[in-house]
Amino acid sequence: MKILVTGTSGQVGHELQRSLQGLGEVVAVDRAQMDLSNLQQVREVIRAVKPTLIVNPAAYTAVDQAESEPALAMLINGEAPAVMAEEARRLGAAIVHYSTDYVFDGSKTGPYVETDPTCPVNLYGASKLVGEQALAASGVPHLILRTSWVYGTRGKNFLLTVLRLAAERDALRIVGDQFGSPTWSRTIADTTAQLLARLDARDGLLAAMAGGQGGIYHLTAAGSTSWHGFTEQIVAHRSVLRKPTVTAIRTEEYPLPAKRPHNSVMAGDKLAALGIHVPSWQTALGLCLG
Repeated sequence: MKILVTGTSGQVGHELQRSLQGLGEVVAVDRAQMDLSNLQQVREVIRAVKPTLIVNPAAYTAVDQAESEPALAMLINGEAPAVMAEEARRLGAAIVHYSTDYVFDGSKTGPYVETDPTCPVNLYGASKLVGEQALAASGVPHLILRTSWVYGTRGKNFLLTVLRLAAERDALRIVGDQFGSPTWSRTIADTTAQLLARLDARDGLLAAMAGGQGGIYHLTAAGSTSWHGFTEQIVAHRSVLRKPTVTAIRTEEYPLPAKRPHNSVMAGDKLAALGIHVPSWQTALGLCLG
């Protein structure tokens, strides 16, 4: 296979370059080479590379900023995947696309499954849902991998923010009434590679994705916590004598432009049915910080 990976300067894209090496020839492009806000450039790159598989972790991910830049968020997260699908159909290629737990409104009491109704409560989630719907309507063999609370050792993410604040402050006040599954970018990349290899071994990758094994999968670390609980674990891993105290606060005490779902925990049963078991968020965090 020739695999085109987008957004390789980002958290997940960077990890995918390594994880996908054994599956084929990986062609990695970053934003400078393929800017998803430039739809003509998206078409030109795909036509030049002629991939068998497009893997698209690139996205507009600034959740709060999206509220004031709805057109740009929709262009990158909604329209660009639709263009990728058009070009994939021309080539007879398939697509792996990453989405988010924020397509849900957070009102469910238990973990969300892939067939639960979507109802995003912020513009970012709405834009990602448009991308999902475009792929589903395209008829192109595809996987949509919904993930959540992504962190890693590069870029901008909650882990790096907490590590910076913990070095500067004696006390941290962190939201304790929003629940999800912190997921390491390397876990996402490695699990993606494992899923693709499993499908390819069974029926051939494109045939499996076009058949009953394509569509949406929830790909998050096992288990769940709050932002407060996540912070406590991060601070506990810091190898310093003085650690800040971490106090839980309500969402209302930390207002942000974009509303967040109170519960965005997603079940991994569909992956597990294929024999793929994602490590717990605590285990992955320990490996990331180790």
